[in-house]
Amino acid sequence: MIGAVSAQSYKKPLVSAIKEKDLKQDMYELAADEFWGREAGTLDELKVSMWLANKAKEAGMQPAGDNGTYFQFFDMYRHQIIPQSTLKLGNQSLKIWDDFLVAEPVNAQIEGDVVYAGNAEPEDLAKLNLKGKVLAVNASDKNISKDMTLFVRRYPGFVRAKYYETAVSLGAKGIIFITDDISEKSWIEVWHQMTRGTYGGEGLREKITNNIPVLWLKRENVNWVKNNPKISLNLITESYKYPSVNIIGKIEGTDPKLKDEYVLISGHQDHDGIRHPVKNDTIYNGADDNASTCVAMLAMARSYKAQPSKRSILFVFHGAEERGLLGSRWHATHPVVPKEKIVAVLNGDMIGRNDNNEAALLGGNAPHKNSEELVKMAEDANNESTKFTYLKDWDSPNHSEYFYFRSDHLPYALQGIPAIFFTSVLHDQYHTPQDESENINFKKLYKMTEWMYRTSWKVANEKDRPTVIKNFTLER
Repeated sequence: MIGAVSAQSYKKPLVSAIKEKDLKQDMYELAADEFWGREAGTLDELKVSMWLANKAKEAGMQPAGDNGTYFQFFDMYRHQIIPQSTLKLGNQSLKIWDDFLVAEPVNAQIEGDVVYAGNAEPEDLAKLNLKGKVLAVNASDKNISKDMTLFVRRYPGFVRAKYYETAVSLGAKGIIFITDDISEKSWIEVWHQMTRGTYGGEGLREKITNNIPVLWLKRENVNWVKNNPKISLNLITESYKYPSVNIIGKIEGTDPKLKDEYVLISGHQDHDGIRHPVKNDTIYNGADDNASTCVAMLAMARSYKAQPSKRSILFVFHGAEERGLLGSRWHATHPVVPKEKIVAVLNGDMIGRNDNNEAALLGGNAPHKNSEELVKMAEDANNESTKFTYLKDWDSPNHSEYFYFRSDHLPYALQGIPAIFFTSVLHDQYHTPQDESENINFKKLYKMTEWMYRTSWKVANEKDRPTVIKNFTLER
């Protein structure tokens, strides 16, 4: 009975204000080639930020960024190996990015011996004398799970993780991996990734790592290391600072007391920019990832403008998510409203594809669930209308994608704020140039928008705010 009384104390959500045609129009504009893939730290990200700020204003949001604007700027850092870095194996001088790849930016100067271990697995390395030497080993996919999207692209990272700690513990000064069939296929993709370097923000990879260098050679050149040659390696890393930006708007609540509290609705505006061609296209427009949530947020804002809630709504279009959740990490630690006034975070990422009747609510189940009340509101909203069947396995800590940890709700959950993540999950065009507006399932996008909106409406109008589960901790 208490729930019934509470439910009658505020108006029903104005779902009729959400229009599929608005979602489609905004999608085709936001994920258009003219923004060149919206890569963080580029002029293209700043251009699309201007577009979003204008659309936020049109949708009825008041500016909630810095100094009365829609913009919250932050610095992102890029660390990159410079072309003057050198490698010599025996008498063979190698050319960076042509003859060998460097897995991550480090500064390293090594003069010494290479130990070629052939097909050794990590457990075999203890038989070798690696102290002060560079390990060379054939890449092996043994004990590496292949059940994930973009496996070929991600494979070199899994090979590194498989051997790295053991090699370091045995005193190795570096690792050279020789490609196998899978990493041969990945070369062109990881080439673009590795030449870009790594990114970070305040307190996150701001400094170059002290890791030992990890190099890759093609197996056709395995003879360069087979005879345990001397190695002379000089890696030089430079760091650069770029501006990135969160776009932030708000719609003020109507309750004299509750309007000082905020329901934060979030997505990310950036994607992968220009990269290697796939099917003759090089622009990674990220329609589903994550223009889908951005246009949903604009649609929700129009509904809130037409019918405001008791609490205020804070819309945050995060920048630089693809570079490591940099925008959400920044705003979670530098919020534009007092942190204690943020009652919940409803984040969306990739909400426009796959089966019309299936979706995932990450943070909906233990051990990722951090608020019973918030999850119940989302479940009630789904039961009232959209009636999605939950893809619960995606919220499992044992799921191969670890998807819960890969979007913008995470920094807020780590700050102790109730947070959930709405998604229609991955698909085979994820992070390819084929993630285009024409491939969006707009009926699915509408349903996901409605679900997020109905959930936010409950959070924004119920008398009591969601609470965080006592002693909640996140472990990956």
